[in-house]
Amino acid sequence: MDGIMNKLRNLDVYPKINEDFYSRTLSGGVITLASSVFMCLLFFSELRLYLHAVTETKLVVDTSRGETLRINFDITFPALACSILSVDAMDISGEQHLDVRHDIIKRRLDVHGNVIEARQDGIGAPKIEKPLQRHGGRLEHNETYCGSCYGAEAADDDCCNSCEDVREAYRKKGWALSNPDLVDQCKREGFLQKIKDEDGEGCNIYGFLEVNKVAGNFHFAPGKSFQQSNVHVHDLLAFQKDSFNISHKINRLAFGDYFPGVLNPLDSVQWTQEQPSGMYQYFIKVVPTVYTDVSGHTIQSNQFSVTEHFKGAEIGRLQSLPGVFFFYDLSPIKVTFTEQHVSFLHFLTNVCAIVGVHVYVALGHMYRFGSFRIISPQLSEQCPGVFTVSGILDSFIYHGQKAIKKKMEIGKFS
Repeated sequence: MDGIMNKLRNLDVYPKINEDFYSRTLSGGVITLASSVFMCLLFFSELRLYLHAVTETKLVVDTSRGETLRINFDITFPALACSILSVDAMDISGEQHLDVRHDIIKRRLDVHGNVIEARQDGIGAPKIEKPLQRHGGRLEHNETYCGSCYGAEAADDDCCNSCEDVREAYRKKGWALSNPDLVDQCKREGFLQKIKDEDGEGCNIYGFLEVNKVAGNFHFAPGKSFQQSNVHVHDLLAFQKDSFNISHKINRLAFGDYFPGVLNPLDSVQWTQEQPSGMYQYFIKVVPTVYTDVSGHTIQSNQFSVTEHFKGAEIGRLQSLPGVFFFYDLSPIKVTFTEQHVSFLHFLTNVCAIVGVHVYVALGHMYRFGSFRIISPQLSEQCPGVFTVSGILDSFIYHGQKAIKKKMEIGKFS
């Protein structure tokens, strides 16, 4: 039994030194106190990291196919009326969404930015009495109304019962409606008068677009859009204006759903037009992003970067379509954010490395034997940073003091 105890005693890596050989100094105490404070700061830093989730970031190639891209927007045009503002979207695959109305809300604003009226675009045409029938006569009480499309009918039985229907039929034909007062529906509904009444008003337009996940653009511009000789144009003749103020403020623009930490660079961006007319362009690079929280819930979204450019036009000469254009392209690289907690074993290892040295120092096991330091080598390996630097500093001060004291004593005797 005594042999076993002796073998265990020989395994002791913390040999005990007789207290008569201990040498404590003032500098060692100051350094020990400073090291203890610093180690406490390290401990609380580790505790904070353990209690809060950390986010791991990875870059991978985006291999997704056949997906759609949701574009959420909220934009205010302080000098462009809702009645003349339209939204179009198109992509490089050839798909076009012209004069988009679904999932979009327009709010009329006065000159002070206060809301006058909010309505879903394209809903609620005014009722008219005794309109002109397609055959030329007026509507009687026992007849079904079928207004003329003024040559833009796609079929013989097509009817245009409102000014909006006529404009839409003209748009599909690629025609411009130059004088709305010649159209019975527009004259009766007071189309031009409505535009004049809303002159000076602003418009807040918000909603979302669902587009293919390929490069493309969407834009906000006055007038109805149509294709003419494979060129995208807008009908501006109907408004009888030479210039359009496209000053705007982007309250929010996001490609996909919100996730923690996302930063959309165009949120709250405002631009004021100083020239009579022109086209404002945003060139956007969209980066697919996947965010996974600690519970395993995944959010498929996107981040983006942007550059801007304004293309001006002289008054009365609209070489470029006035409007705000967003041209976007997608990055082939996907970013993944994964929230995770630091493992308890990792936290325990770091705490042992910090608190273990702190306790060792605090209990007074940092001693001197002659001119040598009595330190456990295993302990110094646990926290080589703070412990080693503190030991070097303490040793430097201790031996420096001894050398100066020795020289002073030699000087006295000489």
